[in-house]
Amino acid sequence: MGRLAGRGNQPRIGKPASRLRVERNVAPKPEGQRHAWHNWYYLARWRRLRWQVLEDANFTCERPACGRIVADTSKLVADHKRPHRGDPELFWDRGNLQCLCKPCHDREKQRQERQGEGG
Repeated sequence: MGRLAGRGNQPRIGKPASRLRVERNVAPKPEGQRHAWHNWYYLARWRRLRWQVLEDANFTCERPACGRIVADTSKLVADHKRPHRGDPELFWDRGNLQCLCKPCHDREKQRQERQGEGG
């Protein structure tokens, strides 16, 4: 059986990387690829606000045609009713947020925004 680590041999496995992105560790993307406000989604303040939105909606999609109750919170989105486009007041406004399931957010809401209907 071979040796795992010996004199002068460095272990090949480093320490595991954290799965949570921390504000100070977010590397800015090159110009034109990402806006600075995208990093707001990785702040603890956003995670608390998102959780509040999900709890207030009882983990239920607020789309009238859907109403799906989702136990897996990773499949729920705290959606901005009016797109904020980097406006901090709209981004952090609790009244501008609603709970949507991912299918409603990724299909219906995005389709409406592309057509200019807002939310």
